[in-house]
Amino acid sequence: MIREVRRTAALVAVLLLAVLGAAVLVDRSAAYGAAVGAAVVLGVLGGGSMAVSVVARALPGASLLFALLTYTLQVVLLLAVFAGLDDAGILGTRIDREWLSGTVIAGTLAWILVQILVATRARIPAYDALPEPHEGEPKGE
Repeated sequence: MIREVRRTAALVAVLLLAVLGAAVLVDRSAAYGAAVGAAVVLGVLGGGSMAVSVVARALPGASLLFALLTYTLQVVLLLAVFAGLDDAGILGTRIDREWLSGTVIAGTLAWILVQILVATRARIPAYDALPEPHEGEPKGE
């Protein structure tokens, strides 16, 4: 649970920097683009990560298959969001296209970096330790 909070906090920090940077450096449409990009990244990556965590705890054997399906769904969902924004006609007018895509890319890279750091520092046993032999029993090989 602590790891998920740290992952989310690091991602939120990067996304807030993008939104604040867009608001200060450019204009309102850039800030809207960064905010929509931040919401998309939090929704898609955060939701997918939580779903995979739940399945990994409940059914460890199915976690890889579920993770691959979740990744595919995330890509399709991102495509659907971008297509929906473009079809609505607000992409490029009310929402800055470059800040939206830049925030999604920066947020995704930050998410991947934090995932790698958490995974490499996790202490996950590769095998179960053998039980200690009882007194008088020979030790196993």
